[in-house]
Amino acid sequence: MAAAHDKPEPTSVPVNRSMKDDEKNDASSGDIHETLVEVSSQNQLLRHLGNRQIQLIAVGGSIGTALFVSIGGGLAKGGPASLLLGYIIFSVMVGLVNNCTAEMVTYMPVSGSFIRMAGRWVDESFGFMAGWNFFLYEACLIPFEISAVNLVLGFWSDNVPPAAICVACIVLYAIINILAVQYFGEAEFWLSLGKILLICILYMFTLVTMCGGNPRHDAYGFRYWSNPGAFAEHITDGALGRFEGFLGALFSAGFTVVGPEYLAMAAGEAERPRTYLKNGFKTVYWRFGAFYIGGALCVGVVLPWNNATLQNADTGTANGSPYVIAMQNLGVGILPHIVNALLITSIFSAGNAYTFCAMRSLYGLACDGQAPRIFQKTLKNGIPVYAFAVVMIFPFLSFLQVSNNTAQVVTWLATLTQGAQMINYAVMSLTYIFFYNATKAQGIDRRTLPYYGYFQPYCGYIGFVWMVIIECIFGYSVFLPGKWDIGDFFSYYTMALIAICTFCGWKIFRRTKFVPAAQADLVWEKPAIDAYEASHNEAPTRFRDEIMAMFFGKKKRENFMGEDPN
Repeated sequence: MAAAHDKPEPTSVPVNRSMKDDEKNDASSGDIHETLVEVSSQNQLLRHLGNRQIQLIAVGGSIGTALFVSIGGGLAKGGPASLLLGYIIFSVMVGLVNNCTAEMVTYMPVSGSFIRMAGRWVDESFGFMAGWNFFLYEACLIPFEISAVNLVLGFWSDNVPPAAICVACIVLYAIINILAVQYFGEAEFWLSLGKILLICILYMFTLVTMCGGNPRHDAYGFRYWSNPGAFAEHITDGALGRFEGFLGALFSAGFTVVGPEYLAMAAGEAERPRTYLKNGFKTVYWRFGAFYIGGALCVGVVLPWNNATLQNADTGTANGSPYVIAMQNLGVGILPHIVNALLITSIFSAGNAYTFCAMRSLYGLACDGQAPRIFQKTLKNGIPVYAFAVVMIFPFLSFLQVSNNTAQVVTWLATLTQGAQMINYAVMSLTYIFFYNATKAQGIDRRTLPYYGYFQPYCGYIGFVWMVIIECIFGYSVFLPGKWDIGDFFSYYTMALIAICTFCGWKIFRRTKFVPAAQADLVWEKPAIDAYEASHNEAPTRFRDEIMAMFFGKKKRENFMGEDPN
């Protein structure tokens, strides 16, 4: 397998690069009614996501309801110390998974990303299970975010018809995702900037008000860590109750702390993927610290865990956002309205990202023959049109809130998808272990790869074991005496049962076998990707230069090859 490091001839340029100029013109004209591109085993998606868009997708693409609203449920269950510990632990664990994913994805930035790698490098049945799990996970998160938009709008009025909001979100998601991918990237760029602005506002609110800069002139500091206390009791009393509170906070972090999978799914449409994606994955680490761990700390500072209104984080209205509750308690005016307005853009952006990922995962399944080939067909602007049509069915699940409590629907969907999320990370970790063994067996020096992950393969083993444990225990409460409920059981473990059925069913049907390390296909689409990278005569652009050029009209700096483009 030494050929995995040979430079291919520049003539083997991938389909999407050779058609790029003509198709970009078609896409910019807004004409999306062209004839469909003929189905091929090669990537038909277009690499139109630039460095600026990739970096903002990496920073804010997955930040949505959980960080600003649902995090309050973790505080109510575990208290501020448990919440902070839970977010630190989970950030570290997902960071280990990110270390695995970054090495694989930058080496082989293909459409479908890690779900196709699972089929190529582990077992075809494993890839089938991974792909359908990720598709259902992303597709079910779309109505979750739409329901959350209605939840936040309830801050201003309960008279907003939920059906109208559902229709508006569905139409906007459809418009953004049927256009060429650069329009999706541009939308995510600006929406992610809004998320970063919102986070900065909330952090400044926390710092200023805890020091006494509030209408009550109350310098409350870390008061709530001592009264009512740093650890809350959950389900039971005493030390066991505090431990169960910690588990509740930890599981809250498991739903909130995400990121590497969304960046990985953009691999097939990223320009200069081995440069831009590499730097995107690097930002994930500081984002975990700055956003998730910092967010958990701030929430535990501004509000006590026994606040009655905080229960709305799981079962009430938009007032369930701990920040909004704190602002109202302190008598702060105007700011709650600004925060809720930015919350809506943040939640909408997350739903938009889920729509994108669901389409690409279904397309990736079709590329490997694990979904009907019709889903592989694309428009000339690179959009998988039939995959788009199927994905757009799922947002209609948000209409469940018309006949049910909006927050109850949000809770159902959050619980259902959390199990799928743990499976995704377990898949990434196990796939990396097989990838690591394959590089070793085939004599490939990992230090020559675009991204070299340190502390390997231990990151993969730790990440895999951790995610499997969490997947097994996060619904433990349903098995406690007097807590059994068949509906709760299936909300916790439906995705695990589906994963087992899809893996075993495909394995029996196709009689697949695990791929030996020496036979894993580490060449795959590498020659085409190498040729695409080699076809660029100009150096990669730097993120800050693109931003300066966009806002101030300054010329992008011509940097040297090999220089960090950020």
